[in-house]
Amino acid sequence: MTRRELDAAGITDHALRAAFDHCRRLNARHGRTYFLATRLLPVSRRPAVHALYGFARHADDIVDDLTGVSTPDERARRLRIFSRDLRTAMEGGSGHHPVVVAVAHTARRYNIPHGHFDDFLASMRSDLTVTGYDTLDDLRRYMHGSAAVIGLQMLPVLGHTTCWDEAAPHAAALGEAFQLTNFIRDVGEDLDRGRVYLPADLLAAQGVDRELLCWSRRTGRRDPRITRALRSAAALTRRFYAAARPGLGMLEPVSRPCVRTAFVLYREILDAVARDGYASVHRRSSVSLPRRAGVAAAGFARITAARLTAPTPVEGLPR
Repeated sequence: MTRRELDAAGITDHALRAAFDHCRRLNARHGRTYFLATRLLPVSRRPAVHALYGFARHADDIVDDLTGVSTPDERARRLRIFSRDLRTAMEGGSGHHPVVVAVAHTARRYNIPHGHFDDFLASMRSDLTVTGYDTLDDLRRYMHGSAAVIGLQMLPVLGHTTCWDEAAPHAAALGEAFQLTNFIRDVGEDLDRGRVYLPADLLAAQGVDRELLCWSRRTGRRDPRITRALRSAAALTRRFYAAARPGLGMLEPVSRPCVRTAFVLYREILDAVARDGYASVHRRSSVSLPRRAGVAAAGFARITAARLTAPTPVEGLPR
């Protein structure tokens, strides 16, 4: 399947093909929902999506370093090296890391503004020192780089049938919705890394603070205040999904099944958290494999008709 994707995308250089294959393997290994949805895209567009995922995943892995071996200074050094490598490749030089090689090619091919990647890396750098956010506005400034720009990076690859200015806010909102969903699902894992992403004022409205979250994580005991706070965070996140939803119909028809599948499955993570009693301080909720397969099958059923009736996308470069 990798060869078919790369051939369809016109990627013939051996080293470049290896770089894109590296990104695809990262997506397949770590992005279960994301990878499943990507398979609903036209074959020629999949390598670009793998590259964008691989770039984000690699930077995130540098910052988090789940092995626990490197110090914060070492992680900062590795991120600086990665950032310089990306800048060199974006400016036409030779990148060294495979995800840099693949994402720089993707940015050139789809005319993705370099500023989106700079903003993403700025948010990754903040993860090295920032461990919490006082308000939603504070968190959204972080999420602009860590999530909203990912939606904006994806938009030229997916294609859109309306003007950029109309489609872009919905794409950004979907990136934020996905990340807020991850924050709710991963409260416990983030605590283990010393971080609380949910806004402090949202938590405080239900009587929750970092100390209570850490106590709950450490002891395995539940607290109704945490349940109420996570329920409130889920309601907030659903508003981001509502803001993103109109953008699905603005995408090229051949891309809609992919994004609709991701939209449904990520939103259903919130349902899974609710079914588990908002216990994400203690365990990670997920959508079942049969459900993921069922949603994907519905997406495949839409693809043939979409490809037969797809209109010509609006021309114009993203701004």
